[in-house]
Amino acid sequence: MPNRRAAIKRLRVDKKRHLRNLKIKNELKKTIKKFQALVLAKNVTEAKALLGKVYSLLDKAAKKRIIHPNTANRRKARLARKVLKGTA
Repeated sequence: MPNRRAAIKRLRVDKKRHLRNLKIKNELKKTIKKFQALVLAKNVTEAKALLGKVYSLLDKAAKKRIIHPNTANRRKARLARKVLKGTA
């Protein structure tokens, strides 16, 4: 347990940020899984509609540095490829 006031505050802030980051990551994972289920079910029109939301969540997570921006771009490219493969 930290003794200094600054260390105590840092612990409190880190805990709050950690919980916020977890919430964002969990929502992102849940949405991506829902998207992948739609692609597997060959439900391409709904998958394309959900792709915009997935893009938005990935961009927001990257902007807040919860995930690396290149990771967000890589995931977006792979998901878009899955939709295109599902239509063919």
